Amino acid sequence: MRIGHGYDVHKLVEGRKLILGGVEIPWEKGLLGHSDADVLTHALMDALLGAAALGDIGHLFPDNDPAYEGADSVKLLERVTAVLAEHGYRVGNVDVTVIAQRPKLAPYITKMRERLAQAMGVELSRVSVKATTEEGLGFSGEGLGIAAHAVALIEEK
Repeated sequence: MRIGHGYDVHKLVEGRKLILGGVEIPWEKGLLGHSDADVLTHALMDALLGAAALGDIGHLFPDNDPAYEGADSVKLLERVTAVLAEHGYRVGNVDVTVIAQRPKLAPYITKMRERLAQAMGVELSRVSVKATTEEGLGFSGEGLGIAAHAVALIEEK
């Protein structure tokens, strides 16, 4: 077994969709980034790649490559899972925490878990997604951005 940690943060801006865990969340702002800026999925991919010592998503999907402009991060997660398999690993379980003052994410957590589990080819019980606020403190507490931490356990096949 191997364990990896991932972290990502993106700035909130007007005129972009808010995508978290592959789920579009209706809100007045979205996350700025080269792809769909799904911080939850980005942190998860980095945790998986880190567990296998295979670098990070910037190495695999460079943000200066036009092929990934506006990319669906769940599709990229499918590719990360395939890369793990090519190196003899499978996903054991994952745990992700999203840090956002607003919007409230509780109504979307189950759908996020389902999308991520499907993309990784694992049972829903192996995917945990949680959300928290920072009680109005820091950049996320002030509504300037959203961050996510992820921990992943991978196993040799």
